[in-house]
Amino acid sequence: MFKVIVITDPESATGFRLAGSDVKEAEDSLEASLILSSLLHDEEAGIIAIREDYLANLDKSLYEQVEKCYHPVIIPIPAPRKGDEVSSYVERLLRRAIGYNVVMRS
Repeated sequence: MFKVIVITDPESATGFRLAGSDVKEAEDSLEASLILSSLLHDEEAGIIAIREDYLANLDKSLYEQVEKCYHPVIIPIPAPRKGDEVSSYVERLLRRAIGYNVVMRS
C-alpha cells in the first residue's frame, strides 16, 4: 500500500499528522530538497505533498526529475500566509481537501 507523505515546515506538521499523513519536517527549501530527493526512490511513497514555496525553490536538476517522474505523484500545497495562525492554515487546507470544516482547539 502506498503512503501519502507531506513535506512541510515544523509549525504545520502537527496538523498534517492529525489528518493521518506521514510528515517530514523541513526548516527551509534546501532541507526540503534533500528530503524530496530521497523520497523519489521510496517504493512506498504514492503521493508526496510539498509546500509550494519549497517546490518552487528546487534546484533545476531536481525540478526536472520531479517533472519527469510519474511515481510518486508530487503535488504542491499552499504555504501559510503571513499572519495566518497554524491552526487556521491547517483548517483551511482540510476544508478544501475533504469539504468539511475541521475546528482545531488547543
